[in-house]
Amino acid sequence: MAERPIWRGHLRLALVSCPISLHTARHDRGSLHFHFINPETGHRVRMVTLDAGTDQEVSRRDLAKGYEFKKDTYLLLTEEDFDSARIESSATLNIEKFVALDSIDPIYFENSYFCVPDGDTGADVFAVLREAIGQTRRIALSRVVIARRERAVAIMPMERGLIVHTLHDSREVNDPKALFDRIPHARPDPEMVKLATQLVDRQVGKFDPADMDDRYEARLREVIQAKLHGEGIEPEAEPEDRGNVVDLMAALKKSLQVAADPAKPAAKSAAKPARKAPAKVLPKPVRKHA
Repeated sequence: MAERPIWRGHLRLALVSCPISLHTARHDRGSLHFHFINPETGHRVRMVTLDAGTDQEVSRRDLAKGYEFKKDTYLLLTEEDFDSARIESSATLNIEKFVALDSIDPIYFENSYFCVPDGDTGADVFAVLREAIGQTRRIALSRVVIARRERAVAIMPMERGLIVHTLHDSREVNDPKALFDRIPHARPDPEMVKLATQLVDRQVGKFDPADMDDRYEARLREVIQAKLHGEGIEPEAEPEDRGNVVDLMAALKKSLQVAADPAKPAAKSAAKPARKAPAKVLPKPVRKHA
């Protein structure tokens, strides 16, 4: 994790404040990246910036930002225009109010930052604020300016520090009402709900960050390695299509029986590598000398 902070300032609650720094909570884990290739030559495809009217190539450094205020008509903005709209930051995360821990829907959470004391000065104040927020089981709401943009943030305790989550603007989140209103209002059978609740209780476990591993990318890496070695990988077997469950009560009861008997795990189909033709390796382009 990078130790270099992306923001430094103060955390303030009423007349109490302490110096803090924010650090990115995530990093690029080295995910797979691909390039567009011309399969006939093996060359990468170069993306060219063209003027939409003249089809002439334009250098990116000569471009300006424009706002389309009517069809195909743009108002050009300069760096001075963006600077004039910048909100002056007081370098202070001023806590505006506290809300219940479960009052913010997770759909509003965006990026996350670790918040720690900036130096030894004020570390005791930081600890007091962290413990107070934790004991009251509240989320502190504030605002911060990062990369010219002011964002609303939610502040919560995390181990010996704090975690700061930037929040989406409400206008960025789609209203699900039109979709949810299509769901029938029929009340489910209480007995079925009871059985489903028992099924949920049987499968309770502890959260493990490994639960969020990208299995598709892991599988894709296997495919790439197999092709590099002239092999292939059989696709995993599709789950059996049982069609619509007509007797939901019977299905719930059967599910409970399976969950109660760990000696009978669901059968897993082993994916065995299959020999295939070597991967096509494109020839290196021949350079012609003038």
